[in-house]
Amino acid sequence: MDFLTQPIDPTSERDLAAGGLRLTLVDTSDAAAFDGWIRADFRGFHSGRPKDDVLEEARGYLAGRRTTGVYDDAIPSGEPVGTVNSWVAPLTVPGGGRVDAWAISSVTVAPTHRRRRIATALLGGELRTAHALGVPLAILTVSESVIYGRWGFGPATFATAWSIDTKRVRWAGAETTGRLSFTDAEEYRETGGRVLDRVMAARAGEIALEPYLAHRLIGPLKGDPDAEKYRLVRYDSPEGEPEGFVSYTVKDDEADDFTRHTVEVNYLAAATDEALTALWRYLFELDLVARVKIWTRGVDEPLPALVSDIRGATVTDVEDHLWVRILDVPAALQARSYERDGSLVLDVADDLGIAAGRYRITVADGRAEVVTTGDAADVSLPVSALGSVYLGHDTARGLAVAGRIHGDVAALDRIFRTAVPPRLSTWF
Repeated sequence: MDFLTQPIDPTSERDLAAGGLRLTLVDTSDAAAFDGWIRADFRGFHSGRPKDDVLEEARGYLAGRRTTGVYDDAIPSGEPVGTVNSWVAPLTVPGGGRVDAWAISSVTVAPTHRRRRIATALLGGELRTAHALGVPLAILTVSESVIYGRWGFGPATFATAWSIDTKRVRWAGAETTGRLSFTDAEEYRETGGRVLDRVMAARAGEIALEPYLAHRLIGPLKGDPDAEKYRLVRYDSPEGEPEGFVSYTVKDDEADDFTRHTVEVNYLAAATDEALTALWRYLFELDLVARVKIWTRGVDEPLPALVSDIRGATVTDVEDHLWVRILDVPAALQARSYERDGSLVLDVADDLGIAAGRYRITVADGRAEVVTTGDAADVSLPVSALGSVYLGHDTARGLAVAGRIHGDVAALDRIFRTAVPPRLSTWF
């Protein structure tokens, strides 16, 4: 699958050309052109103008992605007014298998070019390109949750943020084992990458990480204003096997009290429960720290069971995180496994016409067979709702109450839901 050289989507190219704009793939071997695209991407997310070393690092990390820009050739700067990039990322699905997913990132539109259908062209073009290449589904993480449903994406995982009052709580978990030690990000990247591979393969909703996504979890990238404050602690099992790490910074929140620092966790990776508990205990018991903050944890994070005072570990936010868009219903549904057998006819609506149809899913011994059918539907739902239930989250009933799923919702939930909820523990 040569997704880098797949021609630009002709429908989006034609629609933008009618409005005086040019849609094209960016030649990532052309440093000047690629730098212009990277600057536009930074601008779209309100980041500072990247310096030369940041541009050089970004070119190295992002060269393997399919990079697309929208250009207004009347602008002297030559920088794009719309950006997107994409790549094929293995997505872990229920049962531990992986399915190719079209990962979409860096979607920006310049505020000078609003209401010119740039986002419509970019997203529609990405989905049509992925479908033409035979990729079963598309995924993204979002800055705003009101945008992507119109293209058939549905929220499939949710992420929690936590604040732990370390002056209030004591460790209440089991005795921890193994060895903790400080390490250097550069030295640990290869080992940490292997740990991350295990973490990402172990839970539905996680994706295999490119070097860029992995390295920023282990240590800071160039241009990070807190780079000098980063700390990295690794966990090795009693047998010396690398099984986890935590990267974090320490903030001076209360300058008048040196005992009340705040730790902000960049990432906590744990391939085993032993690693998870040892790293959490390490964070709880740091000297001169009053609070630990962490983001993008699962909805089933076991923190309340690890602390002496359950109110000392507080969920500060729960947000939609990974959004899934089914492109090929039989391929996507047959890629995962199921915890309960059954049979169901799904009538799937899709405004883009990509995945629309009526399908019978028959699950036996945990594996599904999916075929098109003319039989009466048991459940009718939009493709966005199918994306929401795909990874096993218990969202079917809520979508039914909201009027987005009709029919035998209990049967749909019984087949698709998993005992362990899906999780994506990073952004992309």
